[in-house]
Amino acid sequence: MDTRGPTGTFGGPALAAQSIRTFPIAGQCGIPLSAKVASINVTVTESTAFGDLRVYPAGGALPFVSTINYGPGQTRANNAIVPLGPAGDLAVRVDQASGTTVHLIIDTNGYFQ
Repeated sequence: MDTRGPTGTFGGPALAAQSIRTFPIAGQCGIPLSAKVASINVTVTESTAFGDLRVYPAGGALPFVSTINYGPGQTRANNAIVPLGPAGDLAVRVDQASGTTVHLIIDTNGYFQ
């Protein structure tokens, strides 16, 4: 998944400040529909302000901790193990008070059933 690509489920647009976007994981790229947890690498780039992303099961409660923090113009990466929502998807919350966008890349390393 890379928001720098063409607009679509696994592409753009960039994530906007204070937004939540959902990404399907189960059933994609060799991950079975029965997967319950994903091992991922989250990369942010081209941010316009300081912020953080919280990655969590879609439909679940927003976590109190961030998955990755970043500053304007930084490219940063972090690994995470995240439960999937009931539909096999992840939600990403952008905690960025100002600025307009940040690009997100998610690489899936594995899964748990």
